Amino acid sequence: MRDHPEKFDVGFLADIFGQKADALHGFEFAPVGTGQVGDSFRVTLDWADGVEAPSSLVAKCPAGDATSRETARNLHLYEIETQFYAQFAAACGARVPHSYLVDYDAASGDGILMFEDMAPAQQIAQMDGCSLAQLELALDEAALLHKSHWNDARLPDIAWLNYSQDAERRAFLTSVLPAMYPEWRARYEGRLSADILDMGAELVARFGDYITPRPGPVVLTHGDLRLDNMLFSDAAGRAILLDWQTASCGNPMGDVAYCIQTSLSDKNARATHEQDLVARYHAALGACVGDYDGAAAWADYRRAAFAGFIMAVFSAMMVERTERGDEMFAVMAERSGWQALHVDALSLI
Repeated sequence: MRDHPEKFDVGFLADIFGQKADALHGFEFAPVGTGQVGDSFRVTLDWADGVEAPSSLVAKCPAGDATSRETARNLHLYEIETQFYAQFAAACGARVPHSYLVDYDAASGDGILMFEDMAPAQQIAQMDGCSLAQLELALDEAALLHKSHWNDARLPDIAWLNYSQDAERRAFLTSVLPAMYPEWRARYEGRLSADILDMGAELVARFGDYITPRPGPVVLTHGDLRLDNMLFSDAAGRAILLDWQTASCGNPMGDVAYCIQTSLSDKNARATHEQDLVARYHAALGACVGDYDGAAAWADYRRAAFAGFIMAVFSAMMVERTERGDEMFAVMAERSGWQALHVDALSLI
């Protein structure tokens, strides 16, 4: 597998666009993005005169760091993302970059994507947070994604969409989290409020009950719906969703709670606006929801408030440790923690 731009050549790149090797004079590449378990590069293409093909693309490759790459393989992240692009991207409702090449090697668990360069659309740093209007754009895309396969009976039968629902996976997570949490807590002691850290300890103690499957709507979810995985463009007027390594079959409110909690930097602003944001999202779903009313959605939202906290604990302890990563996971845990405390999420386990 050509899993890094250093392994590309003009023939390989030209063939992706149905061109002969001599149609591409050369190419250059440079890192782009801030992924933890995947390395992305903007590839600039120098085509011969008259060739109608994109002047650049983005190549998303397996992580160069061995620890992050092995984590991604073990969690099937490269498989999930490549299969999402191959099977769902064109019909998922949300704004997703068009893919030129999707390649997955089942033997190694590695995958590579070549997709549309969305420049000049810009990423908003998750740690900075976004405006309420930008958050509404993100939730608009979430509604389009979720309604596209609302209660689709086929989703639970697609293996790669259901790794997180597997009984063996749930048992593993339930057993490893109690061993992991004390070390994670020690890392962030002093950075996070004791109230949040104590809440986390209670969640860990009741984690088996928390991840037990519950009745509710089943949709195609993103699984990591935060600002670092989106682009915003004034011209497009829509948020663009990236990083589908955690796409899954599940309850839609996990995406909604996670998006709201990680996107607003002010916990008081989040507490002030979140009920209106959830109601707005629910209304955007339209008739597909059937009898899943606003009260049921709000209850599921409250229970899903732990989403960012759990992601922060597992991710911080399982990928390459960096200064930026430490702070990113601290911010994620902090915002999620305050949300869970404000909506009394523990009472719903």
